[in-house]
Amino acid sequence: MSVNAQEFGPRVQALLDQAAAAGDVPGVAVAIGDADGQIFEAAAGTRTAGGDQAMTPDTVVWIASMTKAVTGTAAMQQVERGALSLDGPAADVLPELGRVQVLDGFDEAGNPRLRAPRVPVTLRHLLTHTSGFSYDFWNADVVRCQEVMGLPPVVSCQLAALDVPLMADPGTHWDYGVGIDFAGRMVEAVTGRRLGAYLAEEVLGPLGMTDTAFRIRDDMRARLAPIHARGADGGLTATDLEIPQEPEFEMGGGGLYGTVRDYLRFCRLFLNQGRADGGGQVLKPETVAQMSRNAMGDLRVRPLKAVLHDLTNDAEFFPGLPKSWGLSFMINEEDAPTGRPAGSLAWAGLANSYYWIYPKTGIAGVYATQILPFADVKSLPLYLAVEGAVYGRGGRAFLTTAPPDCA
Repeated sequence: MSVNAQEFGPRVQALLDQAAAAGDVPGVAVAIGDADGQIFEAAAGTRTAGGDQAMTPDTVVWIASMTKAVTGTAAMQQVERGALSLDGPAADVLPELGRVQVLDGFDEAGNPRLRAPRVPVTLRHLLTHTSGFSYDFWNADVVRCQEVMGLPPVVSCQLAALDVPLMADPGTHWDYGVGIDFAGRMVEAVTGRRLGAYLAEEVLGPLGMTDTAFRIRDDMRARLAPIHARGADGGLTATDLEIPQEPEFEMGGGGLYGTVRDYLRFCRLFLNQGRADGGGQVLKPETVAQMSRNAMGDLRVRPLKAVLHDLTNDAEFFPGLPKSWGLSFMINEEDAPTGRPAGSLAWAGLANSYYWIYPKTGIAGVYATQILPFADVKSLPLYLAVEGAVYGRGGRAFLTTAPPDCA
């Protein structure tokens, strides 16, 4: 399936303009491209609700869990080079993973019952969210463990946040969590570099992603859109929420800031068999193919049920469609209602940023707002409408569907 920017561009811009004018989002930016380059950019609204600085494709946003695929790329580079193994014990590289335990309920005093995992955690488990690690946002037992064990949340970027137990034995469930933070630490262990430095030299730099980093430079801060909170009345309020800028560990699962323009360059890596625009080979073609297919066997992605409601709503992408996980991406196994073909790669960031990649026909799209909670009642349908408009599926229809039915 090919797409034509002259056809979908006006539809997408109209959707963005309408949403911003209605106050559904403070600002929104979109970038869509093919294997040859960027083919369309659009934006509407302002960086801050009620502000006067326009939202643009180079506005800096917290891309949150869109960081995961970037970290996964770094890990797979090290697999290519023989420094990491997908299926060997991850504890061989990161000894703390050899001490991790599985939650087996709570005793009468409310303390966690812990036991050793039945199999070792591997890098494959970490990249596919089948390690047993889970996020507090979507797992009440993680919240309970944090409270009893005195553990901070992962967004604190404190190492103690990674001491949370496994919620299941490795390889038995898909459970979205901190696994890729450990994958990032494995990259650090075998390279002797902090993750941000490694990414800058080996991934972001070769791709020309000069506006993507864990630390917000002064020139990036001048273009930064703050995270907004949607209140019970539907209104949007700018907050001062920000990932720690002097972290104990650089959060490979969700710490990067960047732009839709930059992230499209990353997506296009998977449209071009691992090549950067300058011709450099960031990943081998066979590695791109390996990352782009199901890597967790018969397990399937499950709905995310909100626990911390200020951070997330319930969320499931395309309910009823089977979804697997590659080596850092969700894969829809059937065509989606938006027109996204089966076999596409996709995921999202907590502050309502989203992307999809379809390597077979060479199209990718990136969308960003800065709103909490995740799966926002206005931003998520707008994203799906944008995607539907690209594929000629009548994008406005998605604006009338509540997020739990379309997320």
